[in-house]
Amino acid sequence: MAKLTSLADLQALLPEDFAEPATNDKPASKLGYDGKAQQIRITSEKRANKTVTLLRGFQSNPKELEALTGTLKKQCGTGGRVLDNEIELQGDHRTKASSFLAKQGFSVKQ
Repeated sequence: MAKLTSLADLQALLPEDFAEPATNDKPASKLGYDGKAQQIRITSEKRANKTVTLLRGFQSNPKELEALTGTLKKQCGTGGRVLDNEIELQGDHRTKASSFLAKQGFSVKQ
């Protein structure tokens, strides 16, 4: 086996269908069932003297929503759950959730 001396040598070992990540700054919009961009509303409210961040407006299957919830919980460093096609995060994480979802391609409104 030849010695790798550059990134081109490494790329030659990868399969042809291996694509480099997109470099544009704006990801593609997440489309809903109607073909339009999903409009996610982020609010916070008090429940039993504790703040909860609510994310509403998702149009996705339960597995995708559970995966997104897990990622959001890690990003915000908090607990949360999926309930009735909404994501609930413990605490006030509107800004963190908003910036994360915008990077994922969702249209976010607070």
